[in-house]
Amino acid sequence: MGRKYIPRDISWLSFNGRVLQEAADKTVPLISRIKFLGIFSNNLDEFFRVRVAGLKRALLVDEKEAKQIFFEKPQLILDELNYKLIKQQKKFEKVWLNVQKEMSKEGVVLKTTQDLDEQQQKFVKEFYINEVESNLIPLLLDENRPMPYIRDKSLYLGVAMKMKDWNYETNFAVIEIPTDRISRFTILPSPKNEVHLILLEDIIKFNLPYIFSFFGFDDFKAHAFKITRDAEFDLDNDINTDIAEKIAKAVKNRRKGKPTRFVFDENMSQTLVEFLIKKLGISKKDSIIPGQKIHNFKDFMNFPNVFRKHITSIERTSFHHPELEDSNRMADVIAKKDILLAFPYHNFDHIIDLLREAAIDPDVTSIQITAYRLATNSKIGNALVNAHRNGKAVTVMLELRARFDEQHNLYWKERFETEGITVLVGIPNKKVHAKLCIIKKRVQNKTIQYGFVSTGNINEKTAKLYGDFCLLTSNRAVMADINRVFKVLRKPHSNLYEELTPGKGLLFSPTDMRDQLSALIDKEIKEAQEGRKAHIIIKINSLSDKLLIKKLYDAAEAGVQVQLIVRGIYCVVNQSTFAQPIEAISIVDEYLEHARVLYFYQSGKEIMYLSSADWMTRNLDYRIEAALKINDRKIKSQLLYILNIQLRDNVKARKLNNLLSNEYIKNDEEECRSQIEIYRYLKTQ
Repeated sequence: MGRKYIPRDISWLSFNGRVLQEAADKTVPLISRIKFLGIFSNNLDEFFRVRVAGLKRALLVDEKEAKQIFFEKPQLILDELNYKLIKQQKKFEKVWLNVQKEMSKEGVVLKTTQDLDEQQQKFVKEFYINEVESNLIPLLLDENRPMPYIRDKSLYLGVAMKMKDWNYETNFAVIEIPTDRISRFTILPSPKNEVHLILLEDIIKFNLPYIFSFFGFDDFKAHAFKITRDAEFDLDNDINTDIAEKIAKAVKNRRKGKPTRFVFDENMSQTLVEFLIKKLGISKKDSIIPGQKIHNFKDFMNFPNVFRKHITSIERTSFHHPELEDSNRMADVIAKKDILLAFPYHNFDHIIDLLREAAIDPDVTSIQITAYRLATNSKIGNALVNAHRNGKAVTVMLELRARFDEQHNLYWKERFETEGITVLVGIPNKKVHAKLCIIKKRVQNKTIQYGFVSTGNINEKTAKLYGDFCLLTSNRAVMADINRVFKVLRKPHSNLYEELTPGKGLLFSPTDMRDQLSALIDKEIKEAQEGRKAHIIIKINSLSDKLLIKKLYDAAEAGVQVQLIVRGIYCVVNQSTFAQPIEAISIVDEYLEHARVLYFYQSGKEIMYLSSADWMTRNLDYRIEAALKINDRKIKSQLLYILNIQLRDNVKARKLNNLLSNEYIKNDEEECRSQIEIYRYLKTQ
């Protein structure tokens, strides 16, 4: 009997395989291929921190209950993951080798300590003394001493050192590579028409005789290693509280942040490997992975663009929306019509300008906005500060539990509160993931409201890379619903199910979104059963919620045309009982596909939503999310046209099938690379 659902973690690994495909694609510019290798590595690190850690912790509870959560027995999933991870690692190494050959053709060479010429050796010595030494703390290891704390996300050198003419045992040390303070990549003095670079760890390796000179050692062997720690996966984001409490109880005595993976250079001294494994408390059940020389490949996302052929694969820049190009006030434009912004095609400055305009408009009385991940030096944040200084009542909902951005958001909380801005931090056990803004004006004793609803974070950095939609609107029903969200957020202990009842402009999680989506699918099923046209198009990042997948299965069995565009996690399995198999693709290209768009034919009414929520249990049951109904006919038509462009993609689209084989969509149709075609389409609107 085959699978009815693909386990989420197996599916995620297949998505990361699509990222690796981009790194292997010779039509992708070299700098982008290197960055895709970095993205692949960074994704994998987070996967081990969160998902693998969660699976291992699930082994401690009742197998039947764990199977409910993960679709299959956790141990079976872990075994399959290990098999697939080994295959991916081998492919990664092959791709990196090919990339280095291509780099060499471009005159870009990554040098090691052994192949530096005399001038480069002198440079590396001086660079170490001037830039690196003050940021380094070498730590000697001793059998009788506690192991120094080894940080997750950091890269280390394990050093074995001795005297060549002395037979006593080898001494060990560890050195943390300070990539948080010094670039991982340094450009060396190079021959004409070439660029030679060296990694920071190799600069340190070269200077080991200097670093440990007072010990008299003359034989050094240093190899990189890193660990990945359990990120204390918040299981109640995905499952019911009862099971989450059982898992929490089962693991409460375990040390927080236990290592789940130990990755090291396969050439490291076996004695040092065994010493580190013992001191770090790593068991044979954990992932112990010998690898190549270079680790923490995530830093390669910031590889310097030193290539002569440095054209990006989609040679274009973002442009202004035609309705917002002139000098008219944005508030006046939005008062007359809804405006659809599509990032990164449209310039994100429109959002910054909207808030800056509100900050200085004497008629504006208040701004309320949700912020999930603000940029480091956020212009959005600064505009809100200026608005408050100009006497506006500013309220910011900051999600302090945004994974791996908690510390960053705490900075903004302190900054806003120091200024006197009202900061909301959500409600217990529910992350706030909705992307909402409402601005209020008072003109001639009349209140005017306008704002936006977005599928992505209000973040000018990610808006250059993430494909998202944002609707600027003054629709009264939408404004009323946004007001209700902020009313709930101001009373964190209020009854969500009483306050966030179905609205006329927005659907809400965790209250009515699941039921409303199910009802829309049921309507398509009924239409198909009665022999009429029935069509569903869903574009999301992840699809893993079992109840909604079951609804899609029911639709496919009834003969509804179901078309899915899913970037990442995809747990659907086409069944033999389907009258019309589900069509599903994933597009991985230069921009990260992040928008969520939902289309239902509905007897020709063509109902469409933009949403902040993926179809995952955590989004539908454990987060505050919003889906915006699109009423403007022109905008609905634009969105449907863009969806159809993506469904035609035969360059960067992969078919999502039961085997997770990631086969590219190839056909005899005219070539369509959807991100380029969308750019061209929006340029003409």
